[in-house]
Amino acid sequence: MRYANLLNDYAFKYVFGQDCKEANDALKALLTVFLDKKVENVIVKNSELVKNIGNMKSPRLDLLVEFDDKNQVDLEMQLKQTKDDLPARFGYYLARLHGSQDIEGKYYKEIKSTIVLVFLNVNMYEKDDTFYRTFQLRDEHGELFEKDKCRMRLDIIEMKKVDLNKPLEEMSLKEKLIYYFKNCQKGMEDSKIKKMIEQNEVIRMVEKRVENIEEDRWRKLQEDFTKMHYNEMAMEFRFEAEEAKEEAEKERANAQKERLNAEKERANAQKERLNAEKERLNAEKAKEKAEEAKIEALEEKARVSKLIQQLTNTMSKEEIASLLDLSIEDVTSYIEGA
Repeated sequence: MRYANLLNDYAFKYVFGQDCKEANDALKALLTVFLDKKVENVIVKNSELVKNIGNMKSPRLDLLVEFDDKNQVDLEMQLKQTKDDLPARFGYYLARLHGSQDIEGKYYKEIKSTIVLVFLNVNMYEKDDTFYRTFQLRDEHGELFEKDKCRMRLDIIEMKKVDLNKPLEEMSLKEKLIYYFKNCQKGMEDSKIKKMIEQNEVIRMVEKRVENIEEDRWRKLQEDFTKMHYNEMAMEFRFEAEEAKEEAEKERANAQKERLNAEKERANAQKERLNAEKERLNAEKAKEKAEEAKIEALEEKARVSKLIQQLTNTMSKEEIASLLDLSIEDVTSYIEGA
């Protein structure tokens, strides 16, 4: 009994990545179809990227293989969308894998090609029904960065875009394999799979590998798959909780900052009010002093006027001006204004 299909990445790795002839034959057939090139020999490598830079994230790849010419391909089976950024994730895989090559004592032209081949059960690009996309380093005119070759390539296969209800004779071999990946747990009970196995050597080769997996192994693959996705969900929930906590802390810090700014603004407003009140009091005081000076000036003028009137009885204008240190015009003005 088959407990899972090949969207289960544990089953996917077990079917194509085990160290046996059947798995290797199935893997070569798979790569021949999806890379559109004849694959004669392939070696499954350690799928853990070496953590050679401090604090750098070191992901474990699903299935890392190497050809005779040392070019390498990473096969990834992604069942569902995650909270993380999938394009950034697979772009990172490509960069890390390509940069992991040992070129000490070699020319850069000896760097081998790297391909990341991603089987997605989610849609990343909704604008059309194209299910197979190849991304390379090109300029805005479509010219390759290196004119004679492409050393870095990312292939995205959006399996949900494949019409599984399409008649078998209208399906490409890629579409047939995707149908098989999604439905292989049904085995010969599925009429399409039965017909594909009868008619196609590649499907027959993969089915032979799947058929040889014992029931206990299928059960274990499904258990491991379920456990892994449970752990992934738990991790995502933890990340979400941490993000929510960080966001709450940020909001609290912003609120505290706003409160402090509001307090500062209130203090500044209070200071401005006090300064305005002080200026008003100073203005009133100055006004009072001006009034007092005006009154004193009027009183002084009245006193001088009265004195001059008294002196006119016995003294001339010239004598009065000399006595009071005034001009004759001022004395005349006082006399005439009386």
